[in-house]
Amino acid sequence: MALPSRVQAERSESVGERRAATRECIEFPKARKRLYMRVMETKKLMNRIAAAAVFIFFACLSAAATEAGWALLREGGQVVLISHAHALGHGVPATFDTESCAARSDLSDRGRQQARRMGALFLARAAPIDAVFTSRYCRAFETATLAFGEAEVFDALDHFEPGSDEAKPQVEALRERALAHTGAGNLVMVTHPEVIEALAGVHPRDGEAIILSRSAGEIGVAARITFN
Repeated sequence: MALPSRVQAERSESVGERRAATRECIEFPKARKRLYMRVMETKKLMNRIAAAAVFIFFACLSAAATEAGWALLREGGQVVLISHAHALGHGVPATFDTESCAARSDLSDRGRQQARRMGALFLARAAPIDAVFTSRYCRAFETATLAFGEAEVFDALDHFEPGSDEAKPQVEALRERALAHTGAGNLVMVTHPEVIEALAGVHPRDGEAIILSRSAGEIGVAARITFN
């Protein structure tokens, strides 16, 4: 028996509503997931922007510090400790023979480029040099000669193990030499990270220059310059 048209219409409407409700139940989690993904993508983008801003901020600080260092060197009269350029990691030689350093080649290709860049920048920045001293170790000697042409060996710049018997007298000799410098040009000393840390209290990177502050017998760090 056929149902009245009004009843059929109501049933059809009810079925349509249930289907629409079912579709909403199915689509809602999908929509929520899409919203969640958009929120996460936005967060990732904001994190990348924040990281880039931090990088730029510190890069600007580093550039400003480097320029401050070159300003000091142009004035002259500074004492500069330079950590040897990037090395290949050869062991400590049993004897010292700076004549064999060219054949030994302790520096990597990157290290030799760093050393040459040091000399080129000292020249380009018009930083006057009174004297260049170096450790007897080939990685330091090669850095000094590639950068500045000639260098005088100063045993106090030799590598030592922190806390060893050699450390204290070497550091004291370096302190005296640094405090005694009164020349118009800069005194450059090429050495090793451990030596610089013992004297100045900072651990430099390969090929980094530490310009010393000297006041009332105390030694600190006035500026730093990195040669990439």
